[in-house]
Amino acid sequence: MAEQVKIVTDSTVDLPKEQLAKMGVTVVPLTVTIEGESYLDGIDITNSEFVSRLVSSKEIPKSSQPSAGVFAETYEKLGADGSKVISIHMTSGMSGTFQSALTASEMTDVEVTVVDSKFISLALGFQVQEAAKLASEGKSVAQIIKRLHEIKEATSLYIMVDTLEYLVKGGRIGRGKALVGSLMKIKPIASLQDGLYTPVSKVRTHAQMVKNLTARFEEETKGKVIKKIGIAQVEAMHLAEKLRDNLVSIHKPEEFPIVSTTPIISTHTGPGALALMYYAE
Repeated sequence: MAEQVKIVTDSTVDLPKEQLAKMGVTVVPLTVTIEGESYLDGIDITNSEFVSRLVSSKEIPKSSQPSAGVFAETYEKLGADGSKVISIHMTSGMSGTFQSALTASEMTDVEVTVVDSKFISLALGFQVQEAAKLASEGKSVAQIIKRLHEIKEATSLYIMVDTLEYLVKGGRIGRGKALVGSLMKIKPIASLQDGLYTPVSKVRTHAQMVKNLTARFEEETKGKVIKKIGIAQVEAMHLAEKLRDNLVSIHKPEEFPIVSTTPIISTHTGPGALALMYYAE
């Protein structure tokens, strides 16, 4: 008899609620606190409402991971029928969510495997979608985990922020600290390498950004099949469409979504940011 495997993720996954529900994926939301009020990410506040508050807020909003207790409760519920659980989360390099899920997995008798996706947004979504698909086909935990590792290795994520202000305020810049200060006019392009924000180049204009990301995409996908691709953006739809049009002229993927990212991510990027994510094999 095939083992029953259920999939859990967090609210930074940036996939439509309907799609997640259809796939049978359980989403545990992070919390974002702005001007003293706390909201469950993706539940109590919409992305655009949040961004307008972010821009006018004097203080930087705080995001916090779900507690181990919330995760443990979720695992208990899902495992009550003997199912096993795979819990896939945003990179541990940017949040304590993975650690919280890991702690919870040790608090319960349900068999839970916690995965650090090393990514955020749709790039996390690539792993979640594949895990849900394989689980529905009756694949084992070991088979699913092996496949997630392959996807992780084949995924690229590039992010461009329009202003460094939010990364500096949020203390998320890490290796990029050197870019700050004199270079405030620069739009850095960074990748998530090993789950950490890592600056890879600097551009001054949006046109240069489109050119830079197009060149990287072309180089990295040469002779490969694009399995999944997408763009997440914060109030940068026009720019995202421009980049998509450029990339579609190179490869014609089956689907190429552009999504508005979650408040958790936009807290650290500010408006005008976008991220391109894909994996090719």
